[in-house]
Amino acid sequence: MMKKTLFFIFLMVLQIKTFAFEEPKSSYIIVLGVAQDGGYPHMGCQKECCKQAWKNPAMRRNVVSLALVDPVNKKWYLFEATPDIKQQLQNFRTQTQQKYPYLPEGVFITHAHIGHYTGLMEFGREVMGTKNLKVYVLPKFKSYLEQNGPWSQLVKLNNINLIELTANISINIANNTVAAFTVPHRDEYSETAGFKIITPTKKYLFIPDIDKWNKWDRDIVTEIKNVDVALLDATFYTNTELGNRAIAEVPHPLVTETEALLAKEDLKTRQKVYFIHFNHTNPLLWKPETQKEVLKNGFNLAHQAQVFH
Repeated sequence: MMKKTLFFIFLMVLQIKTFAFEEPKSSYIIVLGVAQDGGYPHMGCQKECCKQAWKNPAMRRNVVSLALVDPVNKKWYLFEATPDIKQQLQNFRTQTQQKYPYLPEGVFITHAHIGHYTGLMEFGREVMGTKNLKVYVLPKFKSYLEQNGPWSQLVKLNNINLIELTANISINIANNTVAAFTVPHRDEYSETAGFKIITPTKKYLFIPDIDKWNKWDRDIVTEIKNVDVALLDATFYTNTELGNRAIAEVPHPLVTETEALLAKEDLKTRQKVYFIHFNHTNPLLWKPETQKEVLKNGFNLAHQAQVFH
């Protein structure tokens, strides 16, 4: 118990240090959240995985989200509109020392699962009442938002301005480019996107959700080699985590599967991987021994407030 407490104190200190950074001169990324759609701790969970996080606020984690920050043009872009968006925008404001507008220049969203888009409601007239905030989505997702309430009201009242992305076509946003691509996932209401983000100094791959790597029409190892940082789906560590629920209902590549896929690659390739989108049951959120094992294998864990530049 003492070792666990000391480890989480270390993580808290690490995050505090991350907040006190000298801003890079070119575009960079801040991690605003690392948890699966329900956040950490998870609603209703009183098991070992969440019990300590309910008691210790330092262990809590927001739902997966990134900020792309452009210090040259003094603009920033949000990736994913999560249920934790209120806290995440405030954290961004604090971390960047209020140098940027409170609202992002635009929001890029991967898909229509609750952890990734329901934060859009905060832009409506009941809360922020934004004016034509750019929201970048793929075609099926755009139609879903236009045709279904309450999202359609945001469109009708011009709170948001939906901008349709074309898969595999890059768009320029100031000094950076962003390209959406599709990945296989449970597409009940929309297709599912991943993003490649290219800044003047680095290339990033962001895939928070995918069913399995072997279902994708691209080779994930090649994709990792073509970027500097790969933020990849780490929802589950093993296939036994959910207990009374069949994990086949919510397919994701297990962390152990991704590790095995890259086991024969050199250390440089493995070190590009930063696991993200942890389910509350994933021991990488709360078990130091499991965290150490993944790090020993040459991989990284994305942490909240982390800065890539």
